[in-house]
This record gives sequence, structure tokens and C-alpha cells, in this order.
Amino acid sequence: MNKRIIVATHNQGKLEEIRTLLLPLSIAVVGAKELSLPQPDEPYPTFIENALNKARHVAQLTKMPALADDSGLCVEVLMGAPGIISARFAGEEHSDDKNNHQLLNILKDELHRKAHFICCMVLVRYDLDPDPIISIGKWYGEIAFEYAGENGFGYDPLFYIPSLNKTAAQLSVEEKNQVSHRALALRGIIRALKEDNFFKD
Repeated sequence: MNKRIIVATHNQGKLEEIRTLLLPLSIAVVGAKELSLPQPDEPYPTFIENALNKARHVAQLTKMPALADDSGLCVEVLMGAPGIISARFAGEEHSDDKNNHQLLNILKDELHRKAHFICCMVLVRYDLDPDPIISIGKWYGEIAFEYAGENGFGYDPLFYIPSLNKTAAQLSVEEKNQVSHRALALRGIIRALKEDNFFKD
């Protein structure tokens, strides 16, 4: 059996991270962008619903197993915001830099800065799979008062991890892949795949 998964993302960095972590299982990872698939909407109020919607959408189009995630930053004092709109926090003309500036501005007088990244990852064997594999990873930290580091993307320059005394943007790719929310979620998917024996010949 060909071990192949279609990943419902157009984000090359995310795709390469997933490829690296799935390498030991000898699974071919193909990105939705490589197949010229459209990006599905994210119309739901929870990460899990959006991830499941994306996975089913790609599985329906490709007739192949599909993996999707929905991720975001949740700030405690903001009642979980930016949450599911993390990528669009600054509005229609959003960018990583604008999103980060928006967050810093909102929190400028706030001392309570606890936050976490969350990644809800879903794998479906086919589009109407009644038993999808679901894994959730969380990465706890705080929002820094200023930018630090040049690696990563998104809110990484502001996401400070006290135990490491670094922001996510100050970590190497290898360091980040050991502790990040996405890596933790994907490891849960990998464990489930091994137990499920879905890719066994």
C-alpha cells in the first residue's frame, strides 16, 4: 500500500514540519497547494470543527487520507482571543507584524500576560470517516512586552517561554519541534496511526 497523506495547508513551513515528523513512518506527505487545491473556509467557532472541516474537504477532493490542523494563540486575560482569528487579528489587511502590533497595543497596560498556543489536528481516512483521529497540542507561555528573536512566524517573537527564558522566535527549528503545540499534536496523530495500523500492508 502506498503510504500517502494529503495535508490541508498552503503553508510551506507547516508542511515541512509535518513531513519531518512523519518521516520515520515512511509516509509521503503532499500539500494541498502542490495539488492546486483551494483553501477551505474556516466558518466554525472552534479549532476542532475547523480542522475537521478542512480535512473532510481535502479528502473529498482527493479521495485520499487527509490531515488538517487549526491553530491559534489564546491569551488568558483576553478570554481566549485572538483564538480562531489569530491569523486575521489585525483585520482584512492583516500580516504577522500587524497582528503582533495589535496584540502588544491591546496588552500595553496589562501585567497578566499568560497565554498558550493550541493546535487541533485531525486525520480522516476518507471524507465521511465517522471515526476521525483527533489530537490536541498546547504550548504554554506568556506574551512578552517586546519582540525578541527572528525565527519562526506568526506570534513567535512575542510568545515567551519562562522555562527556556526565550521566545519561540529565539528557538531553533529543532528546539521548536520538540516542544511546540503543533509538534505535540502531530505526535498524538502518529501514536494513533501506529495503534490503528491503518498504513500496514
